[in-house]
Amino acid sequence: MTDLLHDKVAFVSGAGRGIGAAAARLFAREGARVLLAARTEHQLKAVTEEIRAAGGTAAYTVCDLADPAAVRAAVSRAVDLYGRLDVAFNNGATITPPGPVDQVPETDFDLLYEVNLRGVWVAMSAQVAAIRATAGAGAVVNNSSVGSLTGNPALPAYGAMKRAVNSLTESAAITFGPEGIRVNAIAPGNTRTEMIGTWESASPGLTARLIAATPLGRQAEPEEIAQAAAWLLSDRASFVTGVVLRVDGGARA
Repeated sequence: MTDLLHDKVAFVSGAGRGIGAAAARLFAREGARVLLAARTEHQLKAVTEEIRAAGGTAAYTVCDLADPAAVRAAVSRAVDLYGRLDVAFNNGATITPPGPVDQVPETDFDLLYEVNLRGVWVAMSAQVAAIRATAGAGAVVNNSSVGSLTGNPALPAYGAMKRAVNSLTESAAITFGPEGIRVNAIAPGNTRTEMIGTWESASPGLTARLIAATPLGRQAEPEEIAQAAAWLLSDRASFVTGVVLRVDGGARA
């Protein structure tokens, strides 16, 4: 590999599967020491062991993004293990069944807020504090969605939380830029993940419709999304901050 993240300490949430697991593997191959965080321990353990078997450095901590104290503890764990924090990928998120805005249950709305928005805010705040106190400078990438860039009638609450993540990202970029801490987001399109599979089961034909609307004519693989995050976290993106980067095969072109 290219050592894109050579000697970086990286935090990845939602790292037990999908884009997060792909990112943890990639970051380790690119030279980072990685702390994986998610709710499901057996998934975290499997990915961590895979990274170690390939010669990488990784550890994991169980963390529910809906629990602010657990999120802060997970970020602190990276510093405890590796002595500092350089970069973080706030990838973890949850989903709820699709439906029009007036039929979203209050419990679903609250869950999406707690995990997909508040969880990102808490994590990013803790990560910036850790970077500031240890590495001094670094980068954060938040995982958003192309579903945040326009109206999203099928997933209105999900889209709203992800759009708020975009705003938080831009505000944080302005706030922390003078300290040398960059904050960006990626907005993935149709990606081959369990999340898309879950939505497909609730909306048969979804994947085919999304592919038809994508100029590249296919789904992304999770590692393709992870590659974008890795570049934004690397020193090669040293003058990039406040960006919400579409990684969608041209679907929003």
